[in-house]
Amino acid sequence: MNFALILFVLLVVTGVLYAVDVAKFRKLRMPGGPEPIWVEWGAGFFPVILVVFVLRSFLFEPFKIPSGSMIPTLQVGDFILVNKFTYGVRLPVIDKKIISLNDPQRGDVMVFRYPENPSLDYIKRVVGLPGDTIVYQNKQLTINGEPVIQQKLDDYLHPERLYYSEQFLAKMGKVEHHILNDVDAPAFIPDAAHFPYRENCTYNASGVVCKVPAGHYFMMGDNRDNSRDSRAWGFVPEGNIVGKAFFVWLHIDSILPPKFDFSRIGAFN
Repeated sequence: MNFALILFVLLVVTGVLYAVDVAKFRKLRMPGGPEPIWVEWGAGFFPVILVVFVLRSFLFEPFKIPSGSMIPTLQVGDFILVNKFTYGVRLPVIDKKIISLNDPQRGDVMVFRYPENPSLDYIKRVVGLPGDTIVYQNKQLTINGEPVIQQKLDDYLHPERLYYSEQFLAKMGKVEHHILNDVDAPAFIPDAAHFPYRENCTYNASGVVCKVPAGHYFMMGDNRDNSRDSRAWGFVPEGNIVGKAFFVWLHIDSILPPKFDFSRIGAFN
């Protein structure tokens, strides 16, 4: 479902009704008289829809985390805010960039349209920038020949599944974040697709080596062995970028009955 398109259509319809009412029919009504239904339920919603459309299209958009690919940074049930203007201003619906601002940086947590199905929004961490050589071999990440520093932490307990993963503190540039690895999971990529620029990647029993093409980004989940990401489906084109995730504003546990976890509000590392 293209919510942006639906919102745009509602904006146009209510805007036309609002304009017609202001230009003609409002002058014909008796002062204090009742508004017709088409005004109350049509034109009356125009200001609200306009505010929502502007906020969602150009400033901030909410997203819900549906999977565990970004654990421990983001949990299933987190509701996050995404900054829509960090990387530039795009026209809504058609997603055409009209103003360029900042470029994505390594370590950013980014929302983007899934290359294999652009109707779906995905969230992963930016690992590779255009021109980078990304090596993920034996569960060690190397960028342009420099291994990403990983400090071993206490194992991470997955509360809903009651098993442990190895946990590390990783650093890319100025960004520090936690990642998980499962000891028993294989290092090779079993389900690599035939994606654009597939020839830029070499797969072997130890993992993958990729050269990021111009205008594209290499994305990975923090839950390394439970994330299907650029290792499997390839690179994210610049045109698929939605925005930078930066804030958890709500969390609802997926365990029934659902519960609010207020301790997650503001969490982001």
